[in-house]
Amino acid sequence: MKLGTRISKRALDLCGAASALLLLAPVLAMLILWIRFNSPGPAIFRQERAGRNARPFTLYKFRTMRTDTDPFGVSPAGGDDPRLTSVGRRLRESSLDELPQLWNVLCGDMALVGPRPLYFSQVREFTPRQMRRLEVRPGLTGLAQLAGRGELPHEEKLELDVQYVENASLRLDLKIIFRTVLLVFKRGQIYQKWS
Repeated sequence: MKLGTRISKRALDLCGAASALLLLAPVLAMLILWIRFNSPGPAIFRQERAGRNARPFTLYKFRTMRTDTDPFGVSPAGGDDPRLTSVGRRLRESSLDELPQLWNVLCGDMALVGPRPLYFSQVREFTPRQMRRLEVRPGLTGLAQLAGRGELPHEEKLELDVQYVENASLRLDLKIIFRTVLLVFKRGQIYQKWS
């Protein structure tokens, strides 16, 4: 990625994440209380993920599952998954569980747009081409999320991630952010499709 593109993307990330955190602070506080009152355990879920150049970082999300759930287990395949709390189900369906990652963006571990951050166990299975997705910061949203979110097969997601790396630009980021907002309001394709 060209230097100018990296600088413009980071400026967008800083402005976007800082503005969103400031505007959404009351909402975030209410969600924390809602989660805490609904089920025992912390409101924030923390997990190590692979960042740019496979550098480890701590990813933050609102907790959506019971505390006795395997943190590295298979993601819920539907809203009826018994591991989900009642609040967690609603958070996932609205994508509100991802909001704490705005802090990851502000800290520079993530970007607003980029490949979703994966486990290191998944990274170890990448082909040389798929490793290219690690050339950029992982993102809150990306091409794969627009193409199918949970319904898209894993290999197709990885290919779209690589295509993003090959074509990254500020214009593309703005387009993806706009389309992501529309998709979130439709609340579609949340859960993983297994084939």
